[in-house]
Amino acid sequence: MRRIVSGFGKPNRGTRAWAVFALWATTSIALPAQTFTTVHSFAGTDGANPYGGLLQSANGNGYGTTENGGANGSGTVFKITPGGTLSTLHNFCSQSGCTDGAYPLDGLVQAPNGYFYGTTVEGGVNGLGTVFQVTPSALTTLHSFDGTDGETPWAGLAAGTDGNFYGTTVNGGANNGGTVFKITPSGTLTTLYTFCAQALCTDGQHPEAGLLLAANGDFCGTTSAGGANNGGTVFQITTSGMLTTLYSFCAQTGCTDGKLSSAVLIQAANGDYYGTTASGGANGGGTVFQITTGGALTTVYSFCSQSGCADGASPEAALIQANDGNFYGTTTAGGANGGGTIFEITASGTLTTLHSFAGMNAVHQAGLIEGTNGDFYGATWDGGTDDEGTLYLLSTGLAPFVKLQPPSGQVGTAIRILGTALTGTTSVSFNGTAAVFVVASVSEITTTVPVGATSGEVQVTTPSGKLSSNTAFRVLP
Repeated sequence: MRRIVSGFGKPNRGTRAWAVFALWATTSIALPAQTFTTVHSFAGTDGANPYGGLLQSANGNGYGTTENGGANGSGTVFKITPGGTLSTLHNFCSQSGCTDGAYPLDGLVQAPNGYFYGTTVEGGVNGLGTVFQVTPSALTTLHSFDGTDGETPWAGLAAGTDGNFYGTTVNGGANNGGTVFKITPSGTLTTLYTFCAQALCTDGQHPEAGLLLAANGDFCGTTSAGGANNGGTVFQITTSGMLTTLYSFCAQTGCTDGKLSSAVLIQAANGDYYGTTASGGANGGGTVFQITTGGALTTVYSFCSQSGCADGASPEAALIQANDGNFYGTTTAGGANGGGTIFEITASGTLTTLHSFAGMNAVHQAGLIEGTNGDFYGATWDGGTDDEGTLYLLSTGLAPFVKLQPPSGQVGTAIRILGTALTGTTSVSFNGTAAVFVVASVSEITTTVPVGATSGEVQVTTPSGKLSSNTAFRVLP
């Protein structure tokens, strides 16, 4: 299901919360040791085809986008409460000429000011996509791409430690191979890098995925094409725009190392990066890969290893590392019913299919998040009551935890701790160093990094017991 935008393919246009989603159930399929629940079916008028995923916000609600649907058929920004009530915050193409943007492909990022930021793949003053800010009451277009500074941003934004946002465009730039850009919260955009700057695009082209803020302060990403073997690349880029190609896919005969990566990378607890490719691998069905910060790549798993691709095929979404240390993700095809899968995979490559979607209920680019209650939340692009897409949860019995925003900072940095049932918290510590805190709500604690804190887990003591952070907090110098 692809159409062409500016000479490059994109999905044909047509979540997740974390507290008490069991109350949202419209469809429930009980499986051994797990429960799959359809939380919301889009109807078109409230949005359609959620290609991006949900964000667990500091206030306990979920926020996301739909690629299509809404009042003008060009997508929406929505909020969904823990009780399951969905409301539309913005209908795109509400302005003449769609100057407010159209067709948001990916999800949102929340800034310290509480506002949300995202991108649209079309619309804006020049029709080539936008960067926007949305509050509970209004949407502001921060930037309209004009081609020279990039066009068609598929991916969402990544927040930098400097308070700015960083992102990619699939096309445009000086060489029409796509760009990496920086944008301030007020809308000043700087192009950091234009792909195809090297002969034969050996530096990569068409970055479909967004960026990962790595532990060293640089950003990492992938391109879906170009590179030394025209199979796409993994790259690292500094905040000043110096790009290093870490790996070029299709380096092995038959592209058994994978090709066409369209998913954001993650940095695992061991410091290595993990990602997926939508094709290539030993069976042509895509891969899960691990790559060191020095560029050494290992194929962890090749999909379509089972008859009829019962283990899934074509993973377009990012992985997550859950608080059990294993990785979780989705495929857009394959599985027992041909509609894609949800899978768990260990670091050593043992894959377990947790759920097979029916028909064309394909999960797309955003994949899963793990809510602070330990459950997983995701979206399907189609399927549901009106075949306009769904939000779902998968419960596998993982323990609750707390999540930190931001995940790193210097002593004195303001930190939000997100969780569930935080009322009555009696202590917060950063790797054993006690911190002063305020319980802002049942789902949020505010604190600052205490003097003497070192990098490691953050622990929160509640009336129900101790909760640990899902990732180690990094104390910056």
